[in-house]
Amino acid sequence: MSRKLLLANDHVEGIRRLDVYRKHGGYNALEKALKTMTPEQIVEEVKASGLRGRGGAGFPTGMKWSFLAKPEGVARYLVCNADESEPGTFKDRYLMERIPHALIEGMIASSFALGARTSYIYIRGEYFYVANILEEAIAEAYEAGLLGKNILNSGFDHDCYVQVGAGAYICGEETALLESLEGKRGNPRIKPPFPAIAGLYGCPTVVNNVETIAAVVPIIQMTGAEYAKIGVGKSTGTKLISASGHINKPGVYEIELGVPVEEFIYSDAYCGGIRNGKQLKAVVAGGSSVPILPAHLILKTASGEPRLMTYESLSDGGFATGTMLGSGGFIVMDEDTSIVKNLWNFSRFYHHESCGQCSPCREGTGWMEKILHNIVEGHGTPEDVELLWDIQGKIEGKTICPLGDAAAWPVASAIRHFKDEFMQYVTRPQSIKDVKHYYRVHQLAEA
Repeated sequence: MSRKLLLANDHVEGIRRLDVYRKHGGYNALEKALKTMTPEQIVEEVKASGLRGRGGAGFPTGMKWSFLAKPEGVARYLVCNADESEPGTFKDRYLMERIPHALIEGMIASSFALGARTSYIYIRGEYFYVANILEEAIAEAYEAGLLGKNILNSGFDHDCYVQVGAGAYICGEETALLESLEGKRGNPRIKPPFPAIAGLYGCPTVVNNVETIAAVVPIIQMTGAEYAKIGVGKSTGTKLISASGHINKPGVYEIELGVPVEEFIYSDAYCGGIRNGKQLKAVVAGGSSVPILPAHLILKTASGEPRLMTYESLSDGGFATGTMLGSGGFIVMDEDTSIVKNLWNFSRFYHHESCGQCSPCREGTGWMEKILHNIVEGHGTPEDVELLWDIQGKIEGKTICPLGDAAAWPVASAIRHFKDEFMQYVTRPQSIKDVKHYYRVHQLAEA
């Protein structure tokens, strides 16, 4: 079983409350940071830890922090991206709901390192009840002198606020989040300038994911060098994984990066195997925006090596035979799953959530949804499959923000690895209207 750093005390009754959290070592890292370390030393510890952004991109956190501009007399901000809208991902919600002070302690310590006197937790509208939990925890922190003026008699002042969004997936992109936080429509900004130079209100800003900020606490407590000993290669530390789909034990798991994918799926310590004794068909490893992989490629790389739960191993082979760790939204699909119907569901989501700013995304996601709907309903043609491939290629890499890529990659990988299934849909007799029935009959015939 993997070592736990963030969820070590999630089973403790009342851990949501400040007094219980402190009894189990809570805010010790903050006290260490404020009383024995300089901001620069904290940044160096985060660099040494090898911590990578846990929201999906996997960019080195310490490097991102070092990019923060520090002009004289200009405010700096830390913004927590709690707009967890990626389908299949719910680990940030779990952390905030169960141990809110873990995030708040990380916010204060990180803000001290960055020289930010004000921070914001931007949380998705559907998590309104979690926002209330955070507000209660923040109120406890203020009352205990852990927020506000002269925190722990260190001379450091800091205020932290919770801002509830309106439930837009696009606001998970950091610049769209900043636009929304400023009270404007959540459209992504053109970069450069990057938020580290001109972010919130035009000031230098760091935007980090919930899990990323919470991970700063154990890094300060145990040192970056010790944290870096956990994991494999450049995938250091632990990672929260949201496991769902056709498995016996769905839930949130904290793993040491480097656990074999096969072990994660079949071990009783994690997912507990495929539900109802079915066979594994495919996995979406990092939330709906990453390429889907068939069973033989998610368990082993194209070269035959065991696939590991790391940034490098999952991406081995590029998108031809690999995928991404992403946000850790691990969706398992059994042998009865219709990849085409599942893809249609994803495409409906991306079409609905496109901000409409870029025409390839605005128009392309709509066309992909319509074509897939026609295919699923039995009105598709082989030419439609080729058209889907053409459309995704015209979207990828041609939009202001990565939502276009997120919509294109699942389509590309589904066609790449499951084209035969698409052809079953578009070449079946038109008199058969029930997709599930046809698909089941076709599978039995092949068996």
